[in-house]
Parts: sequence; structure tokens; C-alpha cells
Amino acid sequence: MSPAGTPADTLALGDFNDADAAAAASVVRVWASIPWWVDDVVAGRPYADVDALAARAADLATGWSRADLDEALAHHPRIGQRPSGSGAEAAASAREQASMNDADASVADRIAAGNAAYEERFGRVFLIRAAGRAPDEMLAELERRLANDEEAEADEATGQLAEIALLRLRAGVTEG
Repeated sequence: MSPAGTPADTLALGDFNDADAAAAASVVRVWASIPWWVDDVVAGRPYADVDALAARAADLATGWSRADLDEALAHHPRIGQRPSGSGAEAAASAREQASMNDADASVADRIAAGNAAYEERFGRVFLIRAAGRAPDEMLAELERRLANDEEAEADEATGQLAEIALLRLRAGVTEG
């Protein structure tokens, strides 16, 4: 934790385990802003190691509903759009979408059009784990997923959210 009580870029597991509930929740909320999930991850402390923390977070994520997905997506920027705000979640999104900074203009335009089509079709922001993916790959996934039915797409989006949460957890908490 930083002195002001905001999440630092990385946090030692011992500090996470010892933090008061509100401070720990502010860290977990960056991973996925789903209130009951945040509370349950925090309530599971202390964790013996980062793997135990990740296992608990992943296990709890299997219970995410469409309402939980919608709750979390209220805090996610569109692919290719700069995150708003200056908090830890905006910084994480900016890092994860860094490959979009160098995207070819035609790919960026197609992603923007695909985002609009996705939102029209499914009523929520298109979510994909951007970390480690090139813009062309994200575009291909967006176009493929536009053909999903609502149930299949909600399942895929929830799976992507879980991947994002676990990547953020592992990037943000160290064994130290």
C-alpha cells in the first residue's frame, strides 16, 4: 500500500495479508470490480503464497454471473480507447492495451467499428484479455465473437474477465 492507502504497482503478499479490509479491497477491486468477489477474496486472507491467492480468486470467479460481468465492465475501457481516470485500474488497462498504440490505422478503425457493432448486439463493452495479444489478433477475436449467441458470448466475456483478473493479481502481488 502506498502511504495514502491507494494500491501501489506491486504489493508484497504479507502486506496484502496484513492490510485492513478496506485497503485490501481497493487492491482486489483493480483485478475485477465485482463487490461480492472482492469481499470473498479479502475474507480468505491470510494466504500462504500467491498461488493460494490466485487459486482462491480463480475458484470464486467460476461463480460470476452476467450481472457480475456487467458490474465489472462498467469499469473497463473499449479496446483501442484510452482508459479514463488516473487510478490503478486505468493504469492496468493502459498497460494491457499497449499494443494498440502501434496498431495500423485500418485495424484500429475496424476495431472501433466492431466495438460499436458488439455493443449494439450484446449491450455491453467487448472484453478481451489484451495483454500479450496483437491488435490483429484482438480484431479477429472481436469479429469471431460477434457471431456468438448471447449465452456463449457472456461465457466467453466472463472467461476473459477472469483471465484479466488473474493476470492483474499475479502482476500486482509478489511473494516478498
